[in-house]
Amino acid sequence: MTVPLIRCSSSLKIFILVWFFLLFPHFSFLIPNSSSPLFAQNRPDALQEYRNGNFERAIVICIEEITANPNNVESHVVVCWSLASLGRYEEAMTYARAGRRISRYDVRITEILGELSYYLGQNNEAIQYFQEYINLAPDGARIETVYYFLGEVYMRMGRFRHADVALTTAVHRLPGNAAWWTRLAYARENAGDLNEAITAYERALSLNPQLTDARRGLERVRQALAQR
Repeated sequence: MTVPLIRCSSSLKIFILVWFFLLFPHFSFLIPNSSSPLFAQNRPDALQEYRNGNFERAIVICIEEITANPNNVESHVVVCWSLASLGRYEEAMTYARAGRRISRYDVRITEILGELSYYLGQNNEAIQYFQEYINLAPDGARIETVYYFLGEVYMRMGRFRHADVALTTAVHRLPGNAAWWTRLAYARENAGDLNEAITAYERALSLNPQLTDARRGLERVRQALAQR
């Protein structure tokens, strides 16, 4: 004899489930909570949105997370990265400072504070944050970028020998970056170290022969040497 299939409405199914867990509470572990992997799979991922270039979406998610938990330093980090990617430096600075109050020695916050200070023209503050990053994380994930920005700040301030040291360190750690070699050559050129500038310009052009700035710089320095 075939047992007829009993069809239940959605509301009846919910009613039955509620009574089941009331009568047998030891089965409550089957219900996912906010910290369970099953629940987490359905949560929006701000970091992934940022990595995908969806900066506006990442910002929305982070602000929602910060509203729910103001001490969530991860959300502060990702919202800063996303805002900075859109050139919204003042907004990013607000979240970066808040993140620093939450986690004073988070090197990601320290580094983004340095970059934001650089973009906002706050040279002394940028140097302070970059030097702090170097002290906290001498082999950190962003160390070569920190040295590059430090060199750019020094050049902006006319401290070309300091820029030479910083940019030399940057290209030592990332030797394949032709644009950085060009900036190093420019720092050396302005410091009066013309032979060293030629070496750096030539290295830049060996990596990327199409770099107009490097080609012009090399010609300029060679002419300056010929006039000595």
